[in-house]
Amino acid sequence: MQAGLSWLTILKKRQAFQAAFDNFDYHKIAQYDKNKIEHLLENPAIIRHRLKIEATVNNAQCFLKIENKYDSFDHFIWSFLPEGPLINHWQKIAEVPAKTALSERVSQALKKEGFKFVGPTIIYSYMQAIGMINDHLEDCSFKYKKTQEK
Repeated sequence: MQAGLSWLTILKKRQAFQAAFDNFDYHKIAQYDKNKIEHLLENPAIIRHRLKIEATVNNAQCFLKIENKYDSFDHFIWSFLPEGPLINHWQKIAEVPAKTALSERVSQALKKEGFKFVGPTIIYSYMQAIGMINDHLEDCSFKYKKTQEK
């Protein structure tokens, strides 16, 4: 849903999304039909973008296929970094990229599996969020140094 919008917009609507999308249960979302999609498009509390809502249903279905094909989505996504998290050594925020060759590869693999709205920039953000990539600046005593202690 975030594509083209600010994260703040999405975060402010998180509770409404959670309620509208069955507590983010991808098993349920994968079963949504045209009636449920039309119902979601009438909900003023969420982003009412047909392609994004349809992509959410599609992606839940693709997620289930990945789980079956690779044993788990976790196994699939971490297969791109078999040695573990990538820890970058940035000094300035301007050095942190929006996307990388790795996020390009993951994005292409997800698209090959049928996912939608999974460009390399959003995938790079996802990899940061799940801990595949540590882009905290080296002088970030709050997070960067803690990840080095593990």
